[in-house]
Amino acid sequence: MTSDELKSLILAGLPCEHIELTGDGRHWYATIVSAEFDGLRPIARHQRVYATLGSKMHTDEVHALSMKTFTPAEWAAQR
Repeated sequence: MTSDELKSLILAGLPCEHIELTGDGRHWYATIVSAEFDGLRPIARHQRVYATLGSKMHTDEVHALSMKTFTPAEWAAQR
């Protein structure tokens, strides 16, 4: 899986204001900013992202995805 393919999968299922991906094709690190994270605890945010990947996690197309998730307001405060 390429970073463009992974990004497309996430964006198809989750509107994002910002997304950064780095990785080696199996192990990925993501920074994701979405208004849909508003009011969600970190685990629920991660589950929301995992839901966009469907079976890709179960079939090992994406072996690992570490992520930092932010609402737009949180992201603005980080910058």
